[in-house]
Amino acid sequence: MKRIGILTSGGDCQGLNAAIRGVAKALYEHYGEEKLEIIGIQDGYKGLIHGQYKKLEKKDLSGILTMGGTILGTSRQPFKLMRVIDEADNVDKVAAMKENYKKMKLDCIAILGGNGTQKTANLLREEGLNVVSLPKTIDNDLWGTEMTFGFQSAVDIATNVIDCIHTTATSHGRVFIVELMGHKAGWLTLYAGIAGGADIILIPEIPYDLKSVIKTLKARTESGKNFSILAVAEGAISKEYASLPKKQRKQAMAQIPYPSISYKLAHEIEEATGQETRVTVPGHFQRGGSPCPYDRVLSSRLGTAAAQLIIEKKYGNMVAVKGNDIVAVPLEEVAGKIKTVPTDSPVIQSARELGICFGD
Repeated sequence: MKRIGILTSGGDCQGLNAAIRGVAKALYEHYGEEKLEIIGIQDGYKGLIHGQYKKLEKKDLSGILTMGGTILGTSRQPFKLMRVIDEADNVDKVAAMKENYKKMKLDCIAILGGNGTQKTANLLREEGLNVVSLPKTIDNDLWGTEMTFGFQSAVDIATNVIDCIHTTATSHGRVFIVELMGHKAGWLTLYAGIAGGADIILIPEIPYDLKSVIKTLKARTESGKNFSILAVAEGAISKEYASLPKKQRKQAMAQIPYPSISYKLAHEIEEATGQETRVTVPGHFQRGGSPCPYDRVLSSRLGTAAAQLIIEKKYGNMVAVKGNDIVAVPLEEVAGKIKTVPTDSPVIQSARELGICFGD
C-alpha cells in the first residue's frame, strides 16, 4: 500500500485545488484505489507538525478543479523559525514533522507552495524525507520555473481592476494609483500594468525617481489627457530609499506616515501637480476566486508531472515550466532564490516602446 501525503503551505492562490486534484488523480490512475492512500495534511506545515490530516478519497477530488483556495487549508510557517523551539508549546518543529511523517507511514509528500515553502521542503529533503514540490505563487517569483500557477489568474484580476479604474479616472479627471501585490518582484504589476494600459509602472526592480513620475504626468496633462493610471507594486521603492544601506532603508521606510508607498506617492503627486490623486488597493482579491483556464491547465500538468516523479521515485525535485515542457529541478537549486524581473527584460523593453514610464 502506497501512502502519499499532500500539503499546501503559505498564502493561498488560484489553482491549488486543481494541482491537488492533478497529483491525486494521476496517482490513483496509476496505482488504483486498492493500492494507494492519499493523505491530505491540513493547514500546511502546521498540520505536519501537529499530526493533523485526513484521507483523500477519489470522491473528494470531484468538483474542485474550478475552486479557489485549498480544500486542505493552509498557514504561514516562516522558514527562519522552523528550527526555533516555541516557548509556548515547547515543540521542535523539524523533529515533529519527521516523527509525524513516520507515524503517517508516508512514502512521499507532495508540497505545494512559494519561496518559503520550497525552502522548508528542501529542509525536509535534507532531513531524509521523500519530497516532491510544486511551484505556487501569484508573484511568479520562484527560481527555476518560467511560470507558477496562480500568477495568470492574479494578472487577470489585477488587469480587470485597472480596466474598471479607467472609467472613473476619465470621468473625474483624476490620477489613480492601483497598488498590486509583489514585495520583491514586479512580475504581476508589470503584466497587469501593460495589459491594463497603465501609463506608469513602478516595480521593485527599478527604483523610481519622483521627478520622472511627475514629468510624465505633467506631459500627459499638457497633451490634453486629463487622467493617468499608475500600476504600483507594493514593494516599489524610490531611488532615494534604494540608495540607503539595508538597515537604514528599513528604518526610514518604517517611519513613513502612510499605510503604504502608494499613499505617500499619491500625496507627492497631488502636491506637485495639483491633480486629484486616489489609491486603489485590491489586496487579497488578487489571490481569490476561481482559477482561470490557463491556471487550470498548468496546475493539472504540474500535478500529473509531480505524480510521475513520485511513481519513478525521483524525490527531492520541484516540477517546473521550461518553454512548453514540464521539467524537474532539484530543490537545493530552488531553495532560497528569488526570480526577479530582469531590468533588460524584453517585456520591459516592449512597455518602454509603448511609451510606458518606469520612473527611472
